[in-house]
Amino acid sequence: MTKSRFQEELLRIMDRKHHWAWPAFANGTVTIDQLKRHFQQEYGVYVRDFPVFLARIHGKNPPPPVRRMLADNIYEEDTGGLSLGKSHPELFLTMMAGLGLPAQDFELVRLLPPSRQYRAWLDRVSNNRDWVVGAAALTIFVEGSIKDRAEIADPSKPKTAEEIEGIVQRHPLVKYHGLPLDAMDLIRAHQMVEAGHRHDAYAMVVNYATTRAQQQAVLTCLKKCLTIWQTYRDAVAKACGLKKTSR
Repeated sequence: MTKSRFQEELLRIMDRKHHWAWPAFANGTVTIDQLKRHFQQEYGVYVRDFPVFLARIHGKNPPPPVRRMLADNIYEEDTGGLSLGKSHPELFLTMMAGLGLPAQDFELVRLLPPSRQYRAWLDRVSNNRDWVVGAAALTIFVEGSIKDRAEIADPSKPKTAEEIEGIVQRHPLVKYHGLPLDAMDLIRAHQMVEAGHRHDAYAMVVNYATTRAQQQAVLTCLKKCLTIWQTYRDAVAKACGLKKTSR
């Protein structure tokens, strides 16, 4: 299929990356204890080891432009070298400490069965012999969201320090849970490096998955990512005591 058609198929999958429990986390409904359960699963499944997933794909020796994009991503994730000088997992734990959740709460996380399944799937796809399949799973699906279509249509521009602080101050963890602003450097780091990031991820996959077999493999992978992710998010919501309400 053409590149534009392929990209549209990718976006159609990402249009469905939404979960019914998200509003509870965004509007202050959940408690700190519920947030703890949510964040423990997120940390154990992919936050802590996201640079490792990317490094596996880089190690498959993709073309030089792709290696450069992956290397930049790994460098930022593992060192914060393009933003605030601290790794994203470290900044995540700083944010958790701001909620009163110490680092030891995240050292030996007991993953829920669907969490283990999602983690095992990410381990598997990041080791896929075709690097473009792993790149799609990690840089499009895991890093992406339902907002991807809007971002691709109108890529975000670099933000000023004032704009970033405004985003930080409006963040649900600050607004509803009183998270200290000095614990929000993970959000600042994301905002500092995100300009064009989604566009780069899609370009990497769309420009290099050129055969029909590759395109189908990528789409099949992302559809499975979505299915496993939805089951994972259902389990986390249940562990948090959240219930889906009928409309």
